[in-house]
Amino acid sequence: MIGHPSRARVGHVPQHALKEWAVTIAALAAGDQVLIVRKGGIGEKRFELPHPRFYLFPTYLHQAANMLKPDERAGLEPHTAEPAQVRLSAAGVVTDIVRVESRTQIDALDSEHVWAPPLIDMRFNYRPDNPLYLLLVRAYRLQQPTAIDNTPAYAGCKSWVPLERPIPTGDALPVLDDVKYEFRRARILDEFGQ
Repeated sequence: MIGHPSRARVGHVPQHALKEWAVTIAALAAGDQVLIVRKGGIGEKRFELPHPRFYLFPTYLHQAANMLKPDERAGLEPHTAEPAQVRLSAAGVVTDIVRVESRTQIDALDSEHVWAPPLIDMRFNYRPDNPLYLLLVRAYRLQQPTAIDNTPAYAGCKSWVPLERPIPTGDALPVLDDVKYEFRRARILDEFGQ
């Protein structure tokens, strides 16, 4: 366990962002989802969590309708390239990291995420010798979202990007209150026997 879910504010966030599909960030920011799955980017040997507090950096290029549940496809913004600017509107704090041992564990959490089976298959099949990790993320909405230039330093298939300028968290508040987040967290951890 990294943190404790009862923290009411995001606190100090290092100037790093975790890249994730924009549609997944939207689900986190709406409180519809509290988890992310990770193995690492193409340029990374494995996934690491050097920053348990981070901004959520939306990516668009690899999002695909068939990777999302039908009800989630309406929020999909298809792009042929990453936009020149991205809008940072949320931050996250990882409260727990769980190693996923089987597809059955993820299937039991179907109501907890926006992804369709092809995305789950892709995550399991990509670098099959590397473990898949489930990150439980408490999302925080920034009171003042910030648009930043999507520079070449942010490009590529990597999990983490250091931001070029400080982004204040201000009075960012959790998307889900303590009781709701703890309920979702406990349900997920129960599926993993934790």
